[in-house]
Amino acid sequence: MKLIVNGFEAYVYTGGKPLDPALPAVVFIHGALNDHSVWTLLARWFAHHGHAVLAVDLPGHGRSSGPALSSIADLADWVWALLDAAGVEQQAALVGHSMGSLIALEAAARQPARASHLALLATAYPMKVSEALLNTAREQPLKAIAMVNQFSFSSWASKPSFPGPGAWLQGGEIALKRRIQGSQTLLNLFEHDFRLCDAYAHGLEAAAQVKCPSTLILGARDQMTAPKQSKSLAEALNAKTMLLPAGHSLMGEVPDALLAALRSAIAS
Repeated sequence: MKLIVNGFEAYVYTGGKPLDPALPAVVFIHGALNDHSVWTLLARWFAHHGHAVLAVDLPGHGRSSGPALSSIADLADWVWALLDAAGVEQQAALVGHSMGSLIALEAAARQPARASHLALLATAYPMKVSEALLNTAREQPLKAIAMVNQFSFSSWASKPSFPGPGAWLQGGEIALKRRIQGSQTLLNLFEHDFRLCDAYAHGLEAAAQVKCPSTLILGARDQMTAPKQSKSLAEALNAKTMLLPAGHSLMGEVPDALLAALRSAIAS
């Protein structure tokens, strides 16, 4: 589904069902150098079980045109503008992974009356990025992609589930990141996204503004955003924390467990 948001075309995956703005909405917000495709299983389940699903491609990522936005705050405002463009007037559940978790948090804080639930996956605050990784992302982005990929998984292949037995998790993820990086010719998107995470400094203030039920869903073996890095955020949100046996890329490693956790979070 394509929408016009702030003068640019935005792509939204609706989970295989036409978007019905009258249904309870769930917005899925991807992380750095990703797109809507990381949400396929989750988006399809919610779309086929009574929800209006909007799995977004952020500006400058995937099928969404326009410049990549310059801050987490700008991206949070863009999420609400997208919901306006889609005709979603009721509350929406916000689900974000990694960088997307910061966007979801900020969005829930900026318009608390419009957020029904907040689910932050593989999150941390502050989400600082090492200078070594930032430098590598600037000078050798493909090498930086390989570095991040190495730290994103705790296993080599998915269990018998989605996307399928024996699927090569690392190969699929690195191919996605290379595709997103290569599609953007105006800037180094990998460095850009990681610098947005590193620069975001409004997390605890944002948490104080959030009014909806909040859940943190974390990978117990996450080396990118270790669970201990989210403790202050969980306390500020008075959030429930759920640990899954995975690394950073929860959607690929533990798809069934993540779906069960997210169903519980949004049903609360």
